[in-house]
Amino acid sequence: MDRGRLAALADERLDWRFKAVPAGAWGSTVAEYLAGAPTLDDLGTPLVTLDAGAVDHNLATMAEYCAKAGVGLAPHGKTTMAPVLWQRQLAAGAVAITLANLPQVRVGRAFGLRRIHLANALLDPAGLRWLAGELAADPEFRFSCWVDSVRSVELMAEALRGAPAPVDVCVELGAAGGRTGCRTVEEAVGVARAVAAADGLRLVGVSGYEGALAHDASAGSLAAVAGYLRELGRLHGLLAELYHPAAERIWITAGGSAYFDTVVEELGPLAGGRVAVVLRSGAYLAHDDGFYRGISPLARGGGQGFRSALHGWLRVVSRPESGLALLDGGKRDLSFDEGLPEPQLRRGHGPVGGEITALNDQHAFLRGAQVQVGDVVRVGLSHPCTVFDKWSLLPVLDSADAEVPRVVDLVRTYF
Repeated sequence: MDRGRLAALADERLDWRFKAVPAGAWGSTVAEYLAGAPTLDDLGTPLVTLDAGAVDHNLATMAEYCAKAGVGLAPHGKTTMAPVLWQRQLAAGAVAITLANLPQVRVGRAFGLRRIHLANALLDPAGLRWLAGELAADPEFRFSCWVDSVRSVELMAEALRGAPAPVDVCVELGAAGGRTGCRTVEEAVGVARAVAAADGLRLVGVSGYEGALAHDASAGSLAAVAGYLRELGRLHGLLAELYHPAAERIWITAGGSAYFDTVVEELGPLAGGRVAVVLRSGAYLAHDDGFYRGISPLARGGGQGFRSALHGWLRVVSRPESGLALLDGGKRDLSFDEGLPEPQLRRGHGPVGGEITALNDQHAFLRGAQVQVGDVVRVGLSHPCTVFDKWSLLPVLDSADAEVPRVVDLVRTYF
């Protein structure tokens, strides 16, 4: 990535655009604000923070896992949309950053990202022409995306007619009831043949997303995921003669943050030569205190798991009934699609107990906790992918467990 562009983020002026930033910091640059050694007490609520130690731990843990397993990692950047975090993932050994749509690709290119895997089809003619121009202008830029129909191949080829550089594609295999992707291996082979015959496209691998097929770690779910991955491996075997001869790497790519161990077990043995098995896990970096805490392969395997790096900090603003407290953060601030926030502690008093039973846009309903108006409650969050998008600037604490956590960084996001 462009280190100068990343470094320039420290010169951004803080103001009213960033809801995590107190008014007293307005007018300062990020660097100037951090030089003042701010603490959590200087910030208002509602607030979401990252824990520096947990992020460091998660980066190292995933890098070590992939190295031992002999697989690559192209983490899904859509989780954070934070270029400074993408750079840390690349520095830890990631081979590329995965993104989900064209606007995200443009963010990546704005920060000089040179290895992008788009886990989606790209059919927008104007977007394809822009992409071809980027590839032609930067010989070090590597890009690949997915296709799952002959029609999508035809549309891409039409848009790229006369383009100065070809676009690499992986054929996506799906499954009945899943998301996108060819529904049978035979259909996928037909799409691959269309790619091989098309001008402006190069077939460089097979792809898929097993996470759409299951939502827990039951025996039946794990069997469904394994069966799908075996079909993805079978597809790869059938395409050996169709892969583009000039491709640097042939990718077999799957693996979100819930079942990447099964990907390694089923597809890992296929790696070798120019064939790379590449995971796309993204949520591991922040992990959570909900969905991924329960389903992560490292938690299920009994080894050294990831640590939750995301925390919400909410203030009690009302106790209108016995046993009920209203906190000042809601759906506009916190994730709620994979479980409600988890009360963890009352600042200055230890564990808080109770349960958050509902969220409104700007309020959380905390029941059964011994709290007073004005107390600040730390909550754990579930599903990091729907937290980062709510915060354009995230304070990073040295430790969320410290008596007085220090703010050691501010992470900029671009959604």
